Parts: sequence; C-alpha cells; structure tokens
Amino acid sequence: MADKDETETRRPLGASRENDRESRARSFAARMDEGGKEKENGKDANLDTILRIPVDLQVVLGSATMPVSNLMKLGRGQVVALDQRVGEPVNIVVNGRVIARGEVVVVDEDTSRFGVSLTEIVGPTGAAAGA
Repeated sequence: MADKDETETRRPLGASRENDRESRARSFAARMDEGGKEKENGKDANLDTILRIPVDLQVVLGSATMPVSNLMKLGRGQVVALDQRVGEPVNIVVNGRVIARGEVVVVDEDTSRFGVSLTEIVGPTGAAAGA
C-alpha cells in the first residue's frame, strides 16, 4: 500500500502533462519582461550566456567536384576551378547554415587580408530577408 505523499504525486498516464507544460510556460512568462528578457535584478542572465556561445563562421568562395584520381594528381601550382564566378556574391555560413551573402573585399587597415561586405541577409527559411 502506498503512503499518502506518493499517491498525491501520482497521476494517470498523460492526464496532467499538458497542465505541467502550461504551468512551466506561465512560470517562464512571469519571469520575462515586455521585451522578452528575463527579469533578474535588471540583468539578462540567460541572454548573456547565449551571447557568449562561440559559432563557426565560414565564407564559401565556391566548390568543385572531381574524381579521386584527379584529386590525387593535384600538385603545387595547379588551379582548381570553382563553381562560383568572379564578382558573384559569396555565402556566409554559420554552423553549417547560410545566413548571408556578400562581396569579397580587401580590409582597409591591412591590405594583406580579405573581408566580406554583406549585401544580403538570408531569412530563416532560406529566402532573402533584405539587403
């Protein structure tokens, strides 16, 4: 026979899971201000943690496909033609997802370095969100 504390916490299968989710959602909403930031002595503890997460950013100039036999024949000084043409925008990829497109530029402060001037931000579905 179960004691009283155990029977009070028991529930029929699936009966109050939705209520638990709603309760957690209400609790979360109560901790948020109108701007969607967590209220905690005027600080954004969670946002600050998220903003410190490192991401891998890559600028993709193009790609090429070739058989392994051709790859093995490559040597110093040989040129591999890419599918991207000169002057076409390059993809800016963050953690494997295209987030923007831009033009390759030479960095003003250090002419031995390249940079990318963003020309288009890609929306969450892959459609352009604006320039």
